[in-house]
Amino acid sequence: MSETFKIIGAEMSPFSVKVRSYFRFKQIAHQWIVRTPEIQEQYKALFKIPVIPLLVSPDGAGMQDSTPILERIESRFAEPTAQPEDPALAFVSSLLEEFGDEWGNKWMFHLRWAREVDQLSSAWRLATVRSAAASEAERMQIAGAVRERMVDRVWFVGSNETTAPQIESGFDQALQQLELHLQNRCYLLGDRPALADFGLAPQIYNAWTDPTGGALISAAYPSVLAWIQRMLFPRVEGDFEGWDSLQSTLAPFLKTQVGERFLPWSDANQKALLAGEAEFTVALSDGAWTQKPQKYHAKSLEVLRDKYQPLTEIPSLTQLLEAVNCHSWLQRH
Repeated sequence: MSETFKIIGAEMSPFSVKVRSYFRFKQIAHQWIVRTPEIQEQYKALFKIPVIPLLVSPDGAGMQDSTPILERIESRFAEPTAQPEDPALAFVSSLLEEFGDEWGNKWMFHLRWAREVDQLSSAWRLATVRSAAASEAERMQIAGAVRERMVDRVWFVGSNETTAPQIESGFDQALQQLELHLQNRCYLLGDRPALADFGLAPQIYNAWTDPTGGALISAAYPSVLAWIQRMLFPRVEGDFEGWDSLQSTLAPFLKTQVGERFLPWSDANQKALLAGEAEFTVALSDGAWTQKPQKYHAKSLEVLRDKYQPLTEIPSLTQLLEAVNCHSWLQRH
């Protein structure tokens, strides 16, 4: 039996890039397979929900959802580890990974489909992958259909006339904070990648591949650009740092992006689902946020709270989370 994994995904899927980068870091034998119509039957035989990436293990079993994939592989291939030994920092890493998956995806998806220049670029790239053998005229027709369908889906990440300025100003603020934090280190928690990097970097990398995000990042954020490119082939460059050395530049990011935006939104989203509401509004640090509730996000918040519960008696973690306005949102109600 072959010991090679297969990753069925796409370059324009940040979650696919996340899993691929992780396998490269672990130096686990794998085959990168772009999801095209030619491999659709192989994909359909194994997927549970129609999303990518799909990881196919050497025994032929399929797995989806990037975070459980990384956690399962981490338990099987321990070295090089992608988590600090310090349980407090390991939880911060998991928190940032979840933030990247859920809130970082809002940045990427909104920027990709908010403006005509990005819509045209992204739709054409997707059409080219899906129909490489088609004529230019046929691809133009496919690109038009892709554009129409995807622009109508921005509501899924909460992008609308009210929230668009918040998404974009929050992204710019995050880039400024990350630029400062990454000036003298290779990765978010030091000089070796953690789950935090695998969750957040692919979202920003995908934003960089589009015209608007690419121009913004390339023009003003060289350390961020170096980081997201480094994360395509991540490797150990040194050690994880302690919170004492990370705090001055990482705490502001955690406070404003995670504690004042992501977690209050996550909690409100869960409450809206439990109440059966068709739409919810929550007051965030930069204004009111309104969108339809999302089921998966409520599930992932519960998983995050489950991870925190065994760590509630660690004073250093409690103090850290309280200082960045995250602690109260991680409590069970």
